[in-house]
Amino acid sequence: MGSVKNEYYASSHSPTGTDIEKGGPPTYTDEAPAVSGEVFVQGDTPYAKIQRFVSRFGVEPRGIERVPENERTDSNLMKVGTMWLSANMVVSSFAIGALAIPVFQLGFVDSLLTIFFINLLAITPVAFFSTFGPRFGLRQMVLSRYFFGFYGVKVIAVFNCLACVGWSSVNVIVGAQLINAVNTDVPGYAGIIIIAAATFLITLFGYKVVHTYEFWSWIPCFIIFLIVLGEFAHSGKFSNLTMHTGSAEAGSILSFAASVFGFGTGWTSYAADYTVYQPVTVSRVKTFAWTYAGLIFPLCFTEMLGLAIATATLDPVDTSYADGYSQSGIGGLLAAVLFPPLGRFGQFCLIILALSIVANNCPNIYSLTFSLQVLARWTQAVPRFIWTFVGTLVYCAIAIPGYSHFESVLENFMLLIGYWLAIYEGISLPEHFIFKKRQYDISIYNSRELLPPGGAAVLAFCFGVFGAVMGMAQVWFIGPIGKKIGLPGYGGDVGFELAFAFAFVSYCGLRYFEKKSFGR
Repeated sequence: MGSVKNEYYASSHSPTGTDIEKGGPPTYTDEAPAVSGEVFVQGDTPYAKIQRFVSRFGVEPRGIERVPENERTDSNLMKVGTMWLSANMVVSSFAIGALAIPVFQLGFVDSLLTIFFINLLAITPVAFFSTFGPRFGLRQMVLSRYFFGFYGVKVIAVFNCLACVGWSSVNVIVGAQLINAVNTDVPGYAGIIIIAAATFLITLFGYKVVHTYEFWSWIPCFIIFLIVLGEFAHSGKFSNLTMHTGSAEAGSILSFAASVFGFGTGWTSYAADYTVYQPVTVSRVKTFAWTYAGLIFPLCFTEMLGLAIATATLDPVDTSYADGYSQSGIGGLLAAVLFPPLGRFGQFCLIILALSIVANNCPNIYSLTFSLQVLARWTQAVPRFIWTFVGTLVYCAIAIPGYSHFESVLENFMLLIGYWLAIYEGISLPEHFIFKKRQYDISIYNSRELLPPGGAAVLAFCFGVFGAVMGMAQVWFIGPIGKKIGLPGYGGDVGFELAFAFAFVSYCGLRYFEKKSFGR
């Protein structure tokens, strides 16, 4: 394999990848082995025979292997935007905004501002890492070897597996609640299985089918959310709840912000997975912009809509919203908006929103397979579509018993996701900007001897965990710093801020000495 240094920031105007910003000569020379899709189906091994068989039906054979330039033909950047637009124009993000009222007891304006500004911050790393896919042709977890090393990335892959499975479990519970709100004779487990089966069928075929589905699926959901908005505005049930003041307000704002951040930044560890088939010459600015736009609009729109409707649960006269929420959660809340004025059509709308969970879970289950394949040689030898099936079974097994505890599961899970991804960002960003100075050798992505040792990253990750523990404010534990904020016994969550800060500072120091000692 070659040892040519390849600059990540290759120009979108030069086929050789000249870095215009640095004014240097053409340096984008790719000497990594160009493994085409045909390699995966050659030979008489059981693996090759299985891949040949499933490839007949359009199943994507490639796993974590690098996508060579000659196969990066998906030049439609709009697909990148619609990918994230569909994944977030869903009832799960609506549910995040609704948490502000019943869980955090916030007012309307303070919650609205929190949603807007925290999302601006949370999705920036997602858009940033999406620009890596076209340059490297590597999935996000494989790309993370450049930050955490060949072995250290396995720790990150485990956390990402937990995140993928956890997100999927939380999301199908939301969808099942909606189905139950339409027909109480359909138990929660049945709704979970219906949504999970639909998700499996799409992710089974891989990148192209996932992108095709996500290209269109946002449209009916957006229309229905507009109907929800119109009917709720016509009902006159909105209440501009006043914000509180003092330590109670500060603690609630910080904890709600952690939930919003966890949802928005949760896509960071998948980001490059959905741009690896984009040409290497694609504009990084356009890739960033399409990703950012595809995220910020649906997140703000759905979360703010959920927040607005949740204000009606405090109406002292009309208790239909509060009753619906207590009986069927988010499904009952939406039913209170749609059923009285629209009848059966309102029920139809709720079913469509329930099925929107498919678009939300497709990235989770598709990316789960790559995290599993990074863990060991034997996991990489298992075809991607088999891991898709296994992951589906696992998250269904978690979601079914967790159906009746959705609200606490959602709040706690969002916060935990925010913690570990803040650590991931606190390590990967300084490595990219400070230590690698935006230069990568693409050819070594699978070489444990040439990649960073990973010791500094793993230790910094531990420091980040320590920071998260110090600042968290969960129902089961409040850190010593978290206790200083908010009301006694509740605290205020600053876990993701401290996790990032601890990881960033410790990594910069540890990595300096590691690179000085090992030279890589």
